[in-house]
Amino acid sequence: MSKKPGRRLLGQNRMLWLLDALERDPGRDQLIDMLGARVRVLPLGRVRDVLHGTWLGHPVHPMAIHLPLGSWMSAAVLDVKPGRSRQADLLVALGLAGAAPAALSGLVDWAELRREQQRVGLLHAWANTAAVGLYGASLVMRLSGKGAKGRVLGYLGLTAVGVGGLLGGHLAYRQAAGANHAEEVPHVVRDGWHRVGGVDDFPAGEAVRCVVDDVPVLVVRESGGEVHALAERCSHLAGPLSEGTVADGCVQCPWHGSVFRLSDGWNVEGPATAPQPAFDTRVVDGHVEVRLPGDGVPDTVEGAATAGATPGTDGGRTS
Repeated sequence: MSKKPGRRLLGQNRMLWLLDALERDPGRDQLIDMLGARVRVLPLGRVRDVLHGTWLGHPVHPMAIHLPLGSWMSAAVLDVKPGRSRQADLLVALGLAGAAPAALSGLVDWAELRREQQRVGLLHAWANTAAVGLYGASLVMRLSGKGAKGRVLGYLGLTAVGVGGLLGGHLAYRQAAGANHAEEVPHVVRDGWHRVGGVDDFPAGEAVRCVVDDVPVLVVRESGGEVHALAERCSHLAGPLSEGTVADGCVQCPWHGSVFRLSDGWNVEGPATAPQPAFDTRVVDGHVEVRLPGDGVPDTVEGAATAGATPGTDGGRTS
């Protein structure tokens, strides 16, 4: 059978096959459960949110790894030169010092991931732990005058860091660990007001899930009549906020406990590092309507509870 011009058969990506197999392997689940439980009960208080990166707007861990990785890469370049390099020794030690906060920030993130992500993340942690051990041994050899052995151990450590980086990249870009799972909402929902149901469809203080342009939306009507609407899928790992707890003007995700303010979607508590997209709301003729803020559509409808515009495509309330 002849091949069509300009086309070639692509073989299976063995590396991707291996990484996908790691996601499906339950062999380490008991260990994952034990480690995850211990990390979640660590008495970190507000430091936990600092380590997650709620103050930064995205996870701290990818930023924290630059110090050890950059130091060790620089030491590897200096080690190419013959003889002992005190600068390389210093860089190895600096990388070891920076590894601790990087590891702790990654650990608290790992404990709040999905099971498939945790399976890959555990191997990512093992590879980086091996790198720390190798660089620690390298530093001991360097300081004891065994520079050649120290350099060899350093290059082995850098190899382990590379394996850890490969697994970390799979976590971030294939499995979307640490990504904002609500980022697409403002780009999917069309401009204009969208009717999502009658006022009576939203019991006071209860979380109700609606759909606008195929995007799930959480609507909560307060006892005083004010209506709030947020993207319903949690920015952390797309947990269903409509199944969460509504209290004190906030909603808590039922999956990992992230807390968001209903008035503007702000992430009050982690592990979520990104706020929820929030919608403008109004009541027109006994119906609740929502729209993206600042969509540029002029407000023209008479009788709206707030400044309004021509209603857009109807949404739908779901149970």
